[in-house]
Amino acid sequence: MTKRPNVIVGLSGGVDSSVAAYLLKEQGYEVIGVTMAIWDGQYKSTGKHACYGSDEEEEIHEAREVAKKLDIPYHVFNCSAEYKQAVLDYFKSEYLAGRTPNPCIQCNQLIKFGMLPTMARKGGIDFDFFATGHYASVEFNEKYQRYVLKKAADLKKDQTYFIHRLSQDQLSQALLPIGRFRKPEIKELARKVGITIEDLEESQDFYSGDYKDLLEVEDRPGDIVNSQGTVLGKHNGIWNYTIGQRKGLGIAWSEPLYVIGLNKEENKVIVGVREETFNATFIVSDLNWVALPGLTKTMECTAKIRSSQQDREARIEPMENGDVKVTFFHPSDSITPGQSAVFYDDDLVLGGGIIKGVIE
Repeated sequence: MTKRPNVIVGLSGGVDSSVAAYLLKEQGYEVIGVTMAIWDGQYKSTGKHACYGSDEEEEIHEAREVAKKLDIPYHVFNCSAEYKQAVLDYFKSEYLAGRTPNPCIQCNQLIKFGMLPTMARKGGIDFDFFATGHYASVEFNEKYQRYVLKKAADLKKDQTYFIHRLSQDQLSQALLPIGRFRKPEIKELARKVGITIEDLEESQDFYSGDYKDLLEVEDRPGDIVNSQGTVLGKHNGIWNYTIGQRKGLGIAWSEPLYVIGLNKEENKVIVGVREETFNATFIVSDLNWVALPGLTKTMECTAKIRSSQQDREARIEPMENGDVKVTFFHPSDSITPGQSAVFYDDDLVLGGGIIKGVIE
C-alpha cells in the first residue's frame, strides 16, 4: 500500500487554517496540526486578537479543539526566542532608523514557514509538506522551471503580498489549499464540518498593544518642518510617525498636512500638503525573486506597495548593485521606506523587496 503523504498544518484557531486542515484530510493527506507559541509576556497587551499578544493561550486552546474535531494530532512549539530576534528586534531597529517595517512579512518568511517547520522536524514529526490558511496558490511552473506563487481566487482576500519572500525551497514544500476558494465558500465549508469558531483572522493585527511599547526608547524631541525647512512644530521621536500620516501632527495649517519624510540624522519629521505625498519612482533593495531567478532587463509589470492597495502598472529596471528601480505609470501617494514592494505579472508573483527610498 502506498504511504499517504504527511502534511503539517499551521493552525491559528481561526476558520481559514481550520478549513485548510479539513480540505487536506479530505484529499487523503495524513494531517498533523501545529501551532507556534510566540508570546513571552514581556510587553503590555490589550487582549484583542493579534499575532503577538496575551490571548495566545486562548487561540491555542481553540486550535487544539479544531484538531480534536478533525481527529488529527496536534503539537505546540515554542518559537518565542526566535520570534523576538527575527521579528521584534527587526521591528524595533527599522522604526528607530526612520523606516516603517512590515513585521508580518518577516514572520512568514523566517518563523511561520521557517522556524516552525524546522522545530516540528526536530521534534520528531515526519512530514512531506507544510500548509497554512493563506489565500494564495503555489505550483510548479514549467515555463519558468520554478515554484511560483499566484494570487488567490478571492482577490479581496489575496495574501501573496505577505508571503512573497518565501524561498524556492519553502515553496516546494508549501500547500495552500484555500487559495482557490472565496471567503464565503470557506465559511460555508466551516459550517458544513461543524467548525463554528469566530473567524479571528478578520481583525488580526501584528501586536495587541501600543507599538511604542516594543520600541523601549525614551523620547527624543525634535522639529517638525515643511519641505522648505521651516519649523512648524515639535515631535518626541520620529518613530511616532509614518509616511502619509495626517492625524496627530498637532499643527494648525491652511490645508491638511501629511508626513512626507523622516530624517533620522537631523531628527526631523518633514510634512507637506497632499500633492507632496505623491511620487512615481523609487528604489527597492533586498530582493526575493519568485517566478524569476533575477531581473536581467527592464520589464513592465504591476506592483503594489501596500497590502491593501490594488497593484498598479509599473516599469522595473535592474541596477548594477542588484537593486531595482521602479517607476509607476501614475504617481502613488505615501511610498514608504521600509515597506515592501511586490511585482506581479497578471496573477503571478514575480518577486519583491524592501523600499529603500524615493527618487524625486
